[in-house]
Amino acid sequence: MTGLSTDIYKRIVSAKVFIDENFNGPINLDTVSGQAYFSRFHFHRLFTRIYRRTPHQYITQKRLDKARLLLTENKSVTAICNEVGFESIGSFSALFKKEIGFTPQYYRNMAFKKKTEWIQQPQKAIPHCFISQYLPDEKTNPRIASHK
Repeated sequence: MTGLSTDIYKRIVSAKVFIDENFNGPINLDTVSGQAYFSRFHFHRLFTRIYRRTPHQYITQKRLDKARLLLTENKSVTAICNEVGFESIGSFSALFKKEIGFTPQYYRNMAFKKKTEWIQQPQKAIPHCFISQYLPDEKTNPRIASHK
């Protein structure tokens, strides 16, 4: 990074790693900037300069990414909200919908539906799957259609 010493860059990266490991708990700018031994204001400027987003935006994105992953499992939206570090289900749902385009419940239902379809029809999970070439097809093999 131009204009920044290796030491400063390493300190900012160590603070980012701290965020990566602790984003799901209560975390604030004072705690994170303390990890890098900078004032909160100087840390905020440096972090934003290096990562092209504020520390708050970065933490929020980490939480949303983890929530998207957890929503594909069989967990309640409230449990996921708490697990990724949001303080209220309302703010989590509103932010999730704003950023992802769907409510968490709808996203979870879509993921469940997709997973169910993949279990029932595994060839759909792999685009242009070679196995579909070897599966019998009712259109190309009239004997299959007559056995139904």
